[in-house]
Amino acid sequence: MWLTYSWWLGLALIAGIIANWTGISISLIEILVGVIAGNYLGFQTNDWINFLGGVGSILLTFLAGAEVDPIVLRTKFKESVTIGVLAFVFPFAGAFAYTYFVAGWTLQAAEIAGIALSTTSVAVVYAVMVESGLNESELGKIILAACFINDLGTVLMLGILFASYNKWMLLFIIVTTIVTVLMPSVTKKFFEIYGNKVGQLEIKYLLFFVFLTGGLASMANSEAVLPAYILGLAVSGFFMKEKNLLFRLRAVTFAVFTPFYFLKAGLFVSIPGVISNIYLIVILLLIKMFTKYIGVKPATMLFRFSKKEGMYTTLLMSTGLTFGTISAMFGLNHKIITVEQYTILVTVVILSAIVPTLIAEKFYRPKRED
Repeated sequence: MWLTYSWWLGLALIAGIIANWTGISISLIEILVGVIAGNYLGFQTNDWINFLGGVGSILLTFLAGAEVDPIVLRTKFKESVTIGVLAFVFPFAGAFAYTYFVAGWTLQAAEIAGIALSTTSVAVVYAVMVESGLNESELGKIILAACFINDLGTVLMLGILFASYNKWMLLFIIVTTIVTVLMPSVTKKFFEIYGNKVGQLEIKYLLFFVFLTGGLASMANSEAVLPAYILGLAVSGFFMKEKNLLFRLRAVTFAVFTPFYFLKAGLFVSIPGVISNIYLIVILLLIKMFTKYIGVKPATMLFRFSKKEGMYTTLLMSTGLTFGTISAMFGLNHKIITVEQYTILVTVVILSAIVPTLIAEKFYRPKRED
């Protein structure tokens, strides 16, 4: 077990060195390294790797919500909501229409395709923002807020269409609502009493509620990342003042957990499967990027973003990974989509994490001081 763990961390280390050499986001390099490891080095997932990768996705989502500046969300409410909603509606409609009416997928399979390809990758966008320092800028905070609205729409749509409306759903809604309402004030008081001690009780406190609500979401046939996102937003005002706690939690997440998530995402890509379905994959990738463009770019012009900022925002909103792979996995686990359809969707999702981000980083990244 320990040797296996060391091999995975070795891959993460190699990915980090390559990212440092190339200047490309480490999350994207980890995905590409995962593709190579899965297809040519014989790497496979197991229960504990799935667990570590799952923790990585949940904590990344929580941190992304915590980085949404509530002041910016209020003062730039129109921008964030407009961009987020349009970035969800257009790709969902485009991907659903093509897979259902042209590709001949079943109704529910086409709905999964629409959900998977309507997402924006919080994990990739957040990782890129942190590495570039743009998470501290107003533009970065607007993009993260728009990501929150976008992915909230996709997860809600997944819940509306496929969740089980039973006692677990009711319990999940009640508990999450109570925790979300009380968490801002309780967290502040808890930190004043128990914060900055050797036992790191404040981190244990946060993780307890993140995993509690995530577990209830799973029991309700929903996804654990949804309450993590909401709870992150609930305590974002607290994190604006306690940057040191945010940095500590971020360090643990990026060092220990996220490599397993990103490497595992690459492992799902079957190169022979990609080759045999390359035309459909390219078409769906173009549909996602085009529908994101016609939804987001006019909105950035309406709100008077500069040309460079508008394209940067549009391209980052075109990314996909966390919620896209989660939606595809949900469809596969519940036998809504086939293995072949799953491979197609995951490949498109991963390509959407790589292609728009590389273009945005190389040609449209605004300077941090701007």
